[in-house]
Amino acid sequence: MQHIKRFASGIVPFLMLSLPMAAQAAGVNLGLTSDVEGALGLGTQDVRVTIARIINVFMGLLGIIAVVIILYGGFIWMTAAGNEERVDKARKMIVAGVIGLAIILSAYAIARFVVNSLVNATS
Repeated sequence: MQHIKRFASGIVPFLMLSLPMAAQAAGVNLGLTSDVEGALGLGTQDVRVTIARIINVFMGLLGIIAVVIILYGGFIWMTAAGNEERVDKARKMIVAGVIGLAIILSAYAIARFVVNSLVNATS
């Protein structure tokens, strides 16, 4: 019985905050004033723009990770001190980072094209 009370005390506030946001995203007018919408943190931006921004942030993070892998591979190579195993490991890491970066940049270009086409087609 106690776990049901804990679940209910956690899920009710979540639903109270998330349902208005989902309704607004779906285009349903809840009849809320702008003061209430502002207090709940509901945005007035188009959902497509929000999704495009999320994709941009995600791709940016992936790009940073790929660059860090390349830099780490270079660091391993520079500190290998002639050890062939470490040089091979570093070379493989750099090649994998460059390939990953190429894939991330292509995915970014494709996602940007698709989102721009979607926005232009529905505007």
